[in-house]
Amino acid sequence: MAKRQMTIPVILVIALFFLWGFAHNLNPILIPHLKKACQLSDFQSAFIDSAFFIAYFAVALPAGYFMKRFGYKQGIVFGLLLFAVGAFLFFPAANTREYGFFLGALFVIASGLTFLETAANPYINALGNPETATQRLNLAQSFNGLAATLAPFIGGQFILSGKTLSAEDKVSMSATDLAAYLQSEADAVKMPYIVIGVIVLLVAILVSRTSLPEINEEMQVDDGSAGGKSLWQNSNFLFGVIALFLYVGAQVGVVSFFIRFSEQVAGVQEKAAANMLSVALLGFMLGRFVGTFLMRYVTPARMLAIFALLSVVFTLISAGVEGMFAVYAMVGVTFLMSIMFPTIFSLAIGGLGKNTKQGSSILIMAIVGGAIVPLAMGRLSDWFSMQSAYGVPAVCFAVVLLFALRNINSKVTQVAVVP
Repeated sequence: MAKRQMTIPVILVIALFFLWGFAHNLNPILIPHLKKACQLSDFQSAFIDSAFFIAYFAVALPAGYFMKRFGYKQGIVFGLLLFAVGAFLFFPAANTREYGFFLGALFVIASGLTFLETAANPYINALGNPETATQRLNLAQSFNGLAATLAPFIGGQFILSGKTLSAEDKVSMSATDLAAYLQSEADAVKMPYIVIGVIVLLVAILVSRTSLPEINEEMQVDDGSAGGKSLWQNSNFLFGVIALFLYVGAQVGVVSFFIRFSEQVAGVQEKAAANMLSVALLGFMLGRFVGTFLMRYVTPARMLAIFALLSVVFTLISAGVEGMFAVYAMVGVTFLMSIMFPTIFSLAIGGLGKNTKQGSSILIMAIVGGAIVPLAMGRLSDWFSMQSAYGVPAVCFAVVLLFALRNINSKVTQVAVVP
């Protein structure tokens, strides 16, 4: 396909990076918001992440089979339709104020995103000259990071009310007034998610009417480093799956509980904390550019080891001190997390040859870590404090450090996939 004909497909695929980045990063807003609206504990509110990320485990392989049968374009369209349906389901969920209904809507959204991520990650590399694949990927990364920065700010403005009732306030209110307050909190999600659903539906229509090239997946080259072993005999790949599982769990937990963490350790109000989260995720986006630049001089595995070690240190600091210093340390962790997913992915999948597609699907399934680790954090928060719960991601980053050290001599020289 000619260069000019590639422009529109590239723009559409980059738009997918933005859309799923935006959806992912509304969860940190939903966690404190639905905690109020549905009167949840920290453990119960963590099921927002569980419902979202367990879809990656359940749907990744079916998504791969769907696209093998019908092609990437149909997979993208179907994923967008699922995304839109899930967003529209927030309207009846808010009317009923049933937490399970919200979780079901999030599962549908995440199922759609699984289709999009399974398609877009290899697609952006295939759309054009292989020599400029890294440039296209960096461009896609920037829009994913932009969405991550905007989502908490926009969600904080249009969803969070800034009003949290204490136990004494609830006791002093009449049942009618309390019910009205809780319903108004639930209703706040309606319009934002309707707008999201409409936009996603329009993108689905645009994609369906655009000519997109198909990818020849049989062109994968085996560099011999896999040694002819199956995936289940490849210890580095298996370690990579574990590291990715724990990293995604740590990332989701760190970001999702950021607002609650800021409230508890430094008394930051929820709207201000949401704005701080936007700044932190801006650092996440900038960290990708800084990390990409530094990888010209430092191998990805060494860079991953350095960032993972610093993440362990910063997280332990956040779990051990009080006040704004703890919050600033956690902002630093979001910067350090920036390179971890793509680097772990690339180190784990390097040299798999014909097993690359299967390996990619399994690694995408490992994103289910985002459904498990936050639950552990929520339970620890209920038992002890939100601050103590941040010891869990410290352990996760330590495992990532061990994986990085194992790959110090890896031949992988560039990062090729982003979440």
